[in-house]
Amino acid sequence: MLDPRLLADDPDLVRAMLAKRNVGDLLPTVDRLVALDARRKELILEVDEARATRNRLSPQIGKLYKEGRGGEANELKAQVAAAAEGAKAGEAELKELEGTRHELMMGLPNLLDERVPAGTTEADNLEVDRWVPGPLREDGEPHDELATRLGWLDAEAAARMSGARFSVLRGDLARMERALVSFFCDLAREHGYEEVVVPYVVWRSTMEGTGQLPKFEDDAFKLSAPLNGQDAFLIPTAEVPITNLHRGEILSEDQLPLSYCAFTPCFRSEAGSYGKDTRGLIRQHQFHKVELVKLTTPEQADEAHHALTSHAEACLQALGLAYKKLRLCGGDVGFGAAHCYDLEVWLPGQNAWREISSCSNYGDYQARRMGLRYRPSGPGKQKPRFCHSINGSGLAVGRTLVAILENYADGDEVLVPERLRPYLGGQEALGKRATIP
Repeated sequence: MLDPRLLADDPDLVRAMLAKRNVGDLLPTVDRLVALDARRKELILEVDEARATRNRLSPQIGKLYKEGRGGEANELKAQVAAAAEGAKAGEAELKELEGTRHELMMGLPNLLDERVPAGTTEADNLEVDRWVPGPLREDGEPHDELATRLGWLDAEAAARMSGARFSVLRGDLARMERALVSFFCDLAREHGYEEVVVPYVVWRSTMEGTGQLPKFEDDAFKLSAPLNGQDAFLIPTAEVPITNLHRGEILSEDQLPLSYCAFTPCFRSEAGSYGKDTRGLIRQHQFHKVELVKLTTPEQADEAHHALTSHAEACLQALGLAYKKLRLCGGDVGFGAAHCYDLEVWLPGQNAWREISSCSNYGDYQARRMGLRYRPSGPGKQKPRFCHSINGSGLAVGRTLVAILENYADGDEVLVPERLRPYLGGQEALGKRATIP
């Protein structure tokens, strides 16, 4: 959530940000918030004046009655009653206004970092680095055809159980998925992340805390009944429960930065992706991911963002997978992010670079929504400040499987990247699955 004072003091800055994000449809929201803020200030004055009138006149009523000046006392009594009613009405309007204001603020995206380039689509993203360990393979068999042919991917069985955008992995491919999860978590631990196991079902307030709601409710899987008194959802990413680990807390500065990693399944309805990537493992309703999250002070955030991105890159380098690092343009940066790097892995079966990790710096946007603060160190009792949050995939497991299948295929085998072999008992290649009666 944006700082309400920023919007009140510099609405033109927010308007410029919305223009850079190419979301001009939200400009009327800024206008309405400016008007609500003006009315809010008027209401606060009106309520304060009404309370002051009530408090000033009330003590005089009894004194006038004692002096036999009942008429004057009744007149003051009426004025006090009117002032009390005015204060009550003003408080009710102020409460309703605050609710509307909060709802509108929740619908505004984050401010963009000044380094974010202008642009409208992913075609305008800026390549800042590229890591290619050797000649790019250009003759890869599409992963879904390869995995189906070798008996590892059973889309038909998944469709009989759950319909489209689900998959069943069999044999060596299922084992490799499990190996990747362990490998990514171990690599994150080497980089100083604390591994956590988190809930896969969270409350609406938890989803709101990281910005998934209300903006992306159509992409979420909602439970049909409340969970412990609140609406609840299957998590779309481990970012949601990890970042909320300290919601509502005031940390001490010497605790920061905090670094967490977690493996979870992720659940997304993919409401806006009709017709895209309908085959294979690229865009699924359920997929696995290892998420990296850092909670920092504002001064630590930029360095932490670069470090987290490098840790996601290390996963790709360890597996020998070529990738590009892109700085996303204003029209492609995620709703809550201020600055984002995408890592795109080379997929020869598609003859294309495809996203495998997004590493985002959210500034204090998420912390404001979830009330996550820290108390700066120093003499005396320092005023709490909002933390900054950074997250990214390290990595999306299904898309890593796709990249390995398409880059390491060798006839009816798929070679296992050397760093992954210890997690597969030393196995050097995945072999065609034997038919099971």
